Amino acid sequence: MAWTRKDLLGLEELTKEEIELVLTTAESFKEVSTRDIKKVPALRGKTVVNLFYEPSTRTRVSFEVAAKRLSADVINVAVQESSVKKGETLIDTARNIEALKADIIVVRHSASGAANIIARHVGISVVNGGDGWHEHPTQALLDMFTLKEKLGKIEGLKVSIVGDIAHSRVARSNIWGLTKLGAEVTVCAPKILIPPGIEKMGARVTHDIDEALKGADAINVLRMQFERDEQKAFPSPLDYFKTFGITRERLETAKKEIVVMHPGPINRGIEMSSEVADCPNSVILEQVTNGIAVRMAVLFLVTQGHDQRDENTH
Repeated sequence: MAWTRKDLLGLEELTKEEIELVLTTAESFKEVSTRDIKKVPALRGKTVVNLFYEPSTRTRVSFEVAAKRLSADVINVAVQESSVKKGETLIDTARNIEALKADIIVVRHSASGAANIIARHVGISVVNGGDGWHEHPTQALLDMFTLKEKLGKIEGLKVSIVGDIAHSRVARSNIWGLTKLGAEVTVCAPKILIPPGIEKMGARVTHDIDEALKGADAINVLRMQFERDEQKAFPSPLDYFKTFGITRERLETAKKEIVVMHPGPINRGIEMSSEVADCPNSVILEQVTNGIAVRMAVLFLVTQGHDQRDENTH
């Protein structure tokens, strides 16, 4: 199948076939990173703008590396030093970037739906680098790519997502993606951190970490977002670790080959012990490596989708 979308805004709207196309395309791009000269000319002459309204290290750098490996020009907009500080709106900023003849905007924003709003107002491609509590599609895609690489398939896998589900765009994107590819998803967290209606997305809910680990092929451990605890209602870091933290002892009760994942940054001693973070089951650094191949695939595909639309309208 051919990719026909100019944007990647979330996994909720993608079909199973579209998700599989991203993963297959990423597979072919992963080989580029093993070469002496880590470059292909796929996006030569194109310009990618990273527009990040929230702090990010992994995602921004990963998109930058991905774009450069495709031979694109990359511009990072430091929002803290931009006209946004003078009151420029999100749409005006995006339109100005389009007027500079950029080809792709990668946007990260604290407001859910920000990427969708930009995509409706510009003709160039928009990639969602994480928006509020809504979605983080490329993180979920790289998680699925890593799982498939490690376990050979997604269909039929039992994947448990543990941690701050309520505030996690990563959890939402993973649930949409994994269930579409035929995995069974369980979410595990304290009651206060399970959003209402999560079962409607196709996930099973448990508040028992041992149950979440039992029989799971993979566990994706999310960062506890204590900065969002305005009501001071979360368990304390120590209480959280005691009840939900992934320790060596807990891991020993799980399947021997269980895959341990984390989107980062890890709070060691809160979500998981250092022993677990660095154990042979952990694929956390592989996720970072795979993020480049997946983002190369996404940038390449949205460019194809955009160019195809242009041809169809002329």
